[in-house]
Amino acid sequence: MRNPVIFIGMHRSGTSMLGRLLEDLGMFFGTRKDENNEALFFQDLNEWLLSQCGGRWDNPAPFNQFFWRNDEAVKWTDLYLRNLLASPRSIRFLGLRRFAAGQISGLNEPWGWKDPRNTFTLPMWLKIFPNAKVVSIERNGVDVAQSLFARELKILEDAPRFYQRYRAIFFLHPRRAGFAHSPRCLSLEDAFSLWKEYTKAADAVIAGLPRERVLALRYEEMLSDPVKWLAEAAAFCDLNASKARIEETVKSIRVDRAQAYESNAELKKFAATHAEALAARGYSIPGAST
Repeated sequence: MRNPVIFIGMHRSGTSMLGRLLEDLGMFFGTRKDENNEALFFQDLNEWLLSQCGGRWDNPAPFNQFFWRNDEAVKWTDLYLRNLLASPRSIRFLGLRRFAAGQISGLNEPWGWKDPRNTFTLPMWLKIFPNAKVVSIERNGVDVAQSLFARELKILEDAPRFYQRYRAIFFLHPRRAGFAHSPRCLSLEDAFSLWKEYTKAADAVIAGLPRERVLALRYEEMLSDPVKWLAEAAAFCDLNASKARIEETVKSIRVDRAQAYESNAELKKFAATHAEALAARGYSIPGAST
């Protein structure tokens, strides 16, 4: 089996962009994915892992606080995940052809999966795939918070409208979630705090790995020189991609998304109030003192 590449990093930080670019260059990310290019099979397993301690993607802290306390529970969780990976359930990720050729253990092509939840569940995946490589991508926390905030406002606007239209028959299929995808991200301040949780966790999980098995990327640097950084990411993932193909692939990138908050006066003020936290991650705020 070829070892997987596991992608970590905060939501809205460019993991989807990078995953799609690498997929265009020939990397396998699964047959059934959501709109963020996340394999539904691994996404569901990560959600299940976080839920063991009452956590979820926007409240991940309980997983690290409580999950590892009981060796017996960890042992059975490990076995359960291994069994699912080897079971017909993995067809959801592999598709019938790859499953018939040897299941996940038979994969002999560059492959992996991206899911921001991996930032917290990575230690468990490394028990199963001890030689996996890890790609970590980070983005300015103000842009991340604003992106999450804007998405939540849109969801909160659309969900009630949909409910009003079909409320007479909603009892046939009750809502599984609330009218906001993440109430925490309806506040810029809280969304920013979530970014801090993820970046801190990413640092912790990659600190113990050999340097040659980690590729740490910064969203803004990727946009400033996409050919260079995509070539490095492709080589790290063992993809054979020519410079011409990489140059063609990066044409879809929107370079104007780097430091997007700087065009918004209110967001610039928000950034200034968090200059210290941003500076700790290597982000300088023009005109701000730390």
